[in-house]
Amino acid sequence: MRSNQVRLNNGITIPVIGMGTYSLENDRRTTENAVHMALKMGYRHFDTAKIYGSEPALGNALKEAIFDGVVQREDIFVTSKLWGSDHHDPVSALKRSLQNLGMDYVDMYLVHWPVRLKPWVCYPVPKEDDFDQLEMEKTWFGMEKCLELGLCRSIGVSNFSSTKIESLLDFASVPPALNQVEMHPMWRQRKLREFSGDHKIHVSAYSPLGGPGNLWGTTAVVDNPIIESIALKHGATPAQVALSWGLSKGASVIVKSFNEDRMKENIEALDLKLDDYDLLEIEKMEEDKTMKGEFLVNSTTSPYKSLQHLWDDEI
Repeated sequence: MRSNQVRLNNGITIPVIGMGTYSLENDRRTTENAVHMALKMGYRHFDTAKIYGSEPALGNALKEAIFDGVVQREDIFVTSKLWGSDHHDPVSALKRSLQNLGMDYVDMYLVHWPVRLKPWVCYPVPKEDDFDQLEMEKTWFGMEKCLELGLCRSIGVSNFSSTKIESLLDFASVPPALNQVEMHPMWRQRKLREFSGDHKIHVSAYSPLGGPGNLWGTTAVVDNPIIESIALKHGATPAQVALSWGLSKGASVIVKSFNEDRMKENIEALDLKLDDYDLLEIEKMEEDKTMKGEFLVNSTTSPYKSLQHLWDDEI
């Protein structure tokens, strides 16, 4: 089994497989049950965000597990994110998230998107006129203040391109420890991974299977003949191959399933090691960069196509 943790540029370690808590239904009891199952399977990294609405369920499940002695707070890694309508005051936003979670701190606090929304925008799919002028220097100063106050152990970004991170580094006193982006064998993020490696910024992959089951997702990754052939060779599943590929690139992966069998399948990807031939075969796969995660969907009629200018280079 490969190491299940990596060290960030601030010295803190992060488990390489995380459990995402976003769900369209956002049923509190379902989320809590899934977190309890995940803890029993060995998951120690949990990903949430204000806009997911899952902070209270995640926090309650973790509080119960800590009380029951299943896990200690210092053994788990919790990530939450600053929504676009809170860029004016990250400190207050994080305090509200901590209240939702019932925690004194989170381990990672991310700027969810490199966009600022008007203060009343509290829904996940903004409209064109919901966007405001981004002042990233002020936003990052607020993120650094969160770190200074001990409200979080690390700060980072999400969905940032190399260009946007480069701009951020021009004024940041504390560089981002992590950039969470969509990444999988059909969107390999080579440029961003190289840039991040040069600046010691960890890449964390959401939708590492291509997001099957999500409104914006696809089964193209796990159904790809190359992935299926490698899975057959190793006696593994296509999902495990895709996850192992992400881990082989030094990324952590955020998997999202509340199904017990799939959760077990996902964490067992730690036991799979791809060989050089496997990795070369995956490099032959055609990339599909129209898969833009939570906002941009693979459709010529998508209402989000007009927002593609927000991603000015490969992310």
